[in-house]
This record gives sequence, structure tokens and C-alpha cells, in this order.
Amino acid sequence: MQVEVKCSVSNCEYWARGNECVAGSILVSVDKHANANLKEEFGMLGGEHQDTAAGSAETCCHTFKEKSQ
Repeated sequence: MQVEVKCSVSNCEYWARGNECVAGSILVSVDKHANANLKEEFGMLGGEHQDTAAGSAETCCHTFKEKSQ
């Protein structure tokens, strides 16, 4: 199954034409973890940690990496 992920953050390293996200994997979390370094603080990548969100406005993408100039 092919999954299409859209993203409007054009200064992200993984942003591509047509608002496509071309990251190899994507980590989305709830806003309360927005400033967390998940690899170090939680070890959550691929882990068993789970949160809930009432809607998309309460979520954030941790895959973002600013494009190098």
C-alpha cells in the first residue's frame, strides 16, 4: 500500500513539490511533546508509548528538519 503524506512546511528538508513529504519515516506526536527530543528523552521511535489527541490541531510532526541553504 502506498501512502501519500502532504505537508505545507516548505522549509523542511523533506518537503517536495506538490506539498509532498518525502521522508523515509514520519513521527507525529501530541502538542505536549512539541519541544521534546524524543530520541533522547523518551526513546519513543518505534516504542510502545501512546498518547491521544482530540483532533489534528493537537498534533505536531517531529520529522521536520530545516533545509540547508
